[in-house]
Amino acid sequence: MSRSPRIEFAVGAFLLLALASLMVLAVASTNGRFGLGGDGAYPLKARFAAIGPLRINAPVKIGGVAVGHVQSITLDPQKFDAIVTLSIQGDYKDLPADTAAGIYTSGLLGESYVGLAPGGDPETLKPGDELYLTQPAVDLMQLVGKYMFSGGGKPGGDAGDASETDAAPVDARDELPTDPGAPAPSDEPTP
Repeated sequence: MSRSPRIEFAVGAFLLLALASLMVLAVASTNGRFGLGGDGAYPLKARFAAIGPLRINAPVKIGGVAVGHVQSITLDPQKFDAIVTLSIQGDYKDLPADTAAGIYTSGLLGESYVGLAPGGDPETLKPGDELYLTQPAVDLMQLVGKYMFSGGGKPGGDAGDASETDAAPVDARDELPTDPGAPAPSDEPTP
C-alpha cells in the first residue's frame, strides 16, 4: 500500500503544531520561569496566621504590578504560623524595612496573591529578612456566614440583647425641645 506525500506532510505538520502548543502551554504555566536560577531574585520571608488558598508560584505584587512569586510555604512548628518565602526580582531589591505584606484575591473568585506595601523606612530589606507587618487572608465564606447568622448586621450586637428588650418605650414628647415660656404639653387630645 502506498502513502501519499500530502497525507504524510499533513500528519507531520499536525504533530509539529501539537508539540509547539505543548511548549507554549509549558512556558505559560511556569510564567516563563524554568527554574534555572540566575535571575537576580532574592528571598524574603513573611509570617501569616492564615494564608487561605495561597499557592506556590502565586504572584507577589506592588501596586498591581508583579515583582516576584511565592517560592515556598512552610509551617512554623512552635507558633503554628505559615511562613511564606517570597522570591523578589532583583530590580526591586531596595524595599524599605517597614514594608507590609498581605494576602489578597484578584476579584471575587480570582487567584490569591501577596501584595506588598512599601513603607517609608530609609533602611532596606536584605535577602532572607522577614516582613513583620503582615495581614492574613480573608476567608470569604466565613465572612458571609458571620453576616448571615448574626441577625443581618444590626448595630448593637445580638438581637436578644437585654439592653434592647428591657428598655422603656420612649415618648416622642420627651425628645422635643422645651421653651421656658411655652405652655406645657397636655395629655388631652386636641379638638
